[in-house]
Amino acid sequence: MVRPFNATVLAIFLSTALFATDIFAEKADRDKPLIINADTVKLDDVEQKYNLIGDILLTKGSMLATGDDGLIVVDPQGYENMNLKAAPRNFATLRTRREGLLNEYMQGIGKNVLYDGKKEQVIFIGDAKMKRLLNMQMLDELQGAKIEYEDIKESYKVSSPLANRQNLFPQSKAILAPRSKAPMSQ
Repeated sequence: MVRPFNATVLAIFLSTALFATDIFAEKADRDKPLIINADTVKLDDVEQKYNLIGDILLTKGSMLATGDDGLIVVDPQGYENMNLKAAPRNFATLRTRREGLLNEYMQGIGKNVLYDGKKEQVIFIGDAKMKRLLNMQMLDELQGAKIEYEDIKESYKVSSPLANRQNLFPQSKAILAPRSKAPMSQ
């Protein structure tokens, strides 16, 4: 059963013409509440664990994440660690505005999305794709079986599945804009 809310979320994603994922929220987002929408939410306030099942939409400031099955664990310092999984033939997503330049976003998709708020790290696993956008213009694009991104170090790592290593063609791909020529806005 598709709820009307899902059509709204889908429209938001399609209107951006992006994969609806981003990575590390700006510092102002850290003090924003985490808003959880899902078919089923099981809360354990003592353990600070939140199990999410079905049609998940998470928002926290500029961060937007989706999935079909998820777990959020909050550490004693208040940092959220998220694990979002996709249903078959679907993707989990994460998208957020980056700290610094106006209108710079990171977004990605994968069968599984892991986010570590303390390390400011995101990992997309399974048919993973990630983009860095400035003013909705793509600067960097990555794809592979696994993509790891650390915002603090601004480092990417793209991996291909070990099963495909015998293939002569590369299984990971990166398109990176020259940093000196990337469009800047203030």
